[in-house]
Amino acid sequence: MTIKVLVVDDSSFFRRRVSEIVNQDPELEVIATASNGAEAVKMAAELNPQVITMDIEMPVMDGITAVREIMAKCPTPILMFSSLTHDGARATLDALDAGALDFLPKRFEDIATNKDDAILLLQQRVKALGRRRIFRPVARAVVAPTPASRPTTSGLRTSNIAAPVPVAPPVRTSPTASIRASGKQYKLLLIGTSTGGPVALQKILTQFPANYPHPILLIQHMPAAFTPAFASRLNGLCNIEVKEAVNGDVLKPGCAYLAPGGMQMMIERAGATGRLKILAGSADMNYKPCVDITFASASKAFGGDILAVVLTGMGADGREGARMLKSAGATIWAQDEASCVVYGMPQAVASAGIATQSIALDNMAESILKESARG
Repeated sequence: MTIKVLVVDDSSFFRRRVSEIVNQDPELEVIATASNGAEAVKMAAELNPQVITMDIEMPVMDGITAVREIMAKCPTPILMFSSLTHDGARATLDALDAGALDFLPKRFEDIATNKDDAILLLQQRVKALGRRRIFRPVARAVVAPTPASRPTTSGLRTSNIAAPVPVAPPVRTSPTASIRASGKQYKLLLIGTSTGGPVALQKILTQFPANYPHPILLIQHMPAAFTPAFASRLNGLCNIEVKEAVNGDVLKPGCAYLAPGGMQMMIERAGATGRLKILAGSADMNYKPCVDITFASASKAFGGDILAVVLTGMGADGREGARMLKSAGATIWAQDEASCVVYGMPQAVASAGIATQSIALDNMAESILKESARG
């Protein structure tokens, strides 16, 4: 059975181009197109598409407003198209807050250097959203009051397509309650994610207190134009400090360092703490930033004194880095299937027998806080 898609854009050329690409895949079918947000809201209710692709700037009703109305009336997985600009990044983050699940650059040359790769990636993203067995809107993080002002401060290769993984005994799951703390002592928290990650990270990090005891490294698959805006948004919502990582940053407790888009974030031990190295990385890497690379470098710098969490995302990035971390004695958790936008990255870690816990997004922050508490 094909996945039914509604394409929304005020450009007739772009509607036609996206429709052609979607219809090239035998598993996908464009059932209608709309030229503005108001039409999209009406068609979503009438036609019940399984996925909607949505532009942001449109006449009559913009994409963000349309997303908000669709999610209120007939929740549907929505993929946004956005420009790779600062304003485009902010608008896309607003759309994700409104309920959209994923985004891609509107210019195909910004999706991938190779045209065929760009087409394949768009088809993969649409299918990943459309294959969700039961769509439940991801819980939106409560927007907390802005905290008081505070001072601001090549190896592994991955693939866009998840490789087959061996079936391991199921990991323990905690769908309704957080886990009991193990009592282990940590020096670092790592979180890797992709599709659905911005909302998931916001939900988790807004629950952390300002005195969270460890540095936090965030690896989110995101374009270079987006990471400054995303770090700024998180910093305004969270009690902890959140910043886009820069080369030479010395890690400090209660601060989250977001890997810059288009770069690789590595860590080296510097006395009792660590220092970040931000590198361009190999040109043939599929992910920039790459979860595997950061996880692998952290395993060498901190060994087993790490809690690493793999959240929602397409593909298998993070699996091999998590394997290295586990071999060094680190603790690995994965987000559970029911709360993921795309159960790809967490599934790769869980199915390989690397993750010891599979935890629902609603319980992840509480679980991390309990596990991270100093004895």
